[in-house]
Amino acid sequence: MTKLSRYHMGSMNNIPEGVLLEILCAVPACDLIHRCRLVCTLWRDTIDSPALWKTKCHRDRFVSVRCKRSPPDWRMFYYLHLKKRNLLKNPNAAEKFKFWHKKENGGHHWKVETLPGEHGRPFSDEKVKKYFVTSFGMCLKSQTIDLKKEGYSPEFMDKVQPDIVIKDWYAARHDCGCEYRIIVQLLSQDHTVMAEFHPEPVYIEQWSNAEWSQIEYTFRNYGPGVRYIYFEHGGKDTQYWAGWYGIRVTSSSVMIDPGDLSTDIS
Repeated sequence: MTKLSRYHMGSMNNIPEGVLLEILCAVPACDLIHRCRLVCTLWRDTIDSPALWKTKCHRDRFVSVRCKRSPPDWRMFYYLHLKKRNLLKNPNAAEKFKFWHKKENGGHHWKVETLPGEHGRPFSDEKVKKYFVTSFGMCLKSQTIDLKKEGYSPEFMDKVQPDIVIKDWYAARHDCGCEYRIIVQLLSQDHTVMAEFHPEPVYIEQWSNAEWSQIEYTFRNYGPGVRYIYFEHGGKDTQYWAGWYGIRVTSSSVMIDPGDLSTDIS
């Protein structure tokens, strides 16, 4: 190390701790871990401190002003927010049925239609333009998510066991009754079911308001060994009308979630 380098290092170490924390908070997380943390003991201890990651979470608006509690690990909370995304591909039918496996394709089969559709209602998110629609025979489609391929290692899943949040939107036509089904399973390496969300089917009567409804479920404390997530949904119409009068689905999501700090966990 040159005299000039030692001089600059000494100057940085003389910066008050609070000022150093503010400076490091402006550095991207990847650089903090892989570069800045290796500089010296002071920097390492500052970067490892909960205070730095809590500050970054607030600056990046990962924490709402209604925050009621702290996560077990602020750095992990920040990391999960950076990686948070929908693990289901093509959830809004923008690419027709790409990435989906049609497990059952009854009646006149699955179809993609444009919102709001005949006797339908607009969707809350204007960016969503299409939906999947079922027929008079049972229609079910699925995706299996490989967590390792999505960047969540076995070690991470076993140790952290982050929340896994499932959301799905469904609606009926105004003029026809229909049935909606969903099943989501957490699977081991050999596809043994470790945990499952399998509610009773939802039946919607003819002449409903055709509003879009959301179903949501969070897997917590599911234990080690989860390697895949299996998502399946669909349904049919209940009046056996030729064509596509069954349940409509769109904007499905599966997310590894850091948790909502604005709510208390009972």
